[in-house]
Amino acid sequence: MTPSPISLAHAADLPRLFDVWHLSVRATHDFLTDSDIDFLCPYVRDELDRVAAEGLLHVLRDADGTAYAFLCVEHAKIEMLFVHPDQRGSGAGRALVQHAIALLHAAAVDVNEHNIQAHGFYRHLGFIEESRSALDPFGKPFPILHLKLAENG
Repeated sequence: MTPSPISLAHAADLPRLFDVWHLSVRATHDFLTDSDIDFLCPYVRDELDRVAAEGLLHVLRDADGTAYAFLCVEHAKIEMLFVHPDQRGSGAGRALVQHAIALLHAAAVDVNEHNIQAHGFYRHLGFIEESRSALDPFGKPFPILHLKLAENG
């Protein structure tokens, strides 16, 4: 399936985008417990609201117009990239990252060290490890890899 054109999210998309995040995290972040995910939920809702209002939330939609993947780039850094589990492997993530690099000037991304699939995905797209933090932004023991786009990326 070829991903549809990328568009900006609308306020009406936010409940669906939260669902995409939640399902994606459940499918890919097996190192997080239910309580870890519950802890993140209010933060994610607030961030989705904020970045959508600021015009920073880019989405892919299916033929019916339903969002199934989204991306946020701030200060040349990919801050969010989530794809509905039913669309994994469809090229949606690659399309969003290529959009982020070409049009939004993204050159960095952070990934959970335990999210091996995400790390491999970004490496495949030309990102290299720049540094590592032992704790996540909330001070929890989930190491973060700080990646940057390779010079030839």
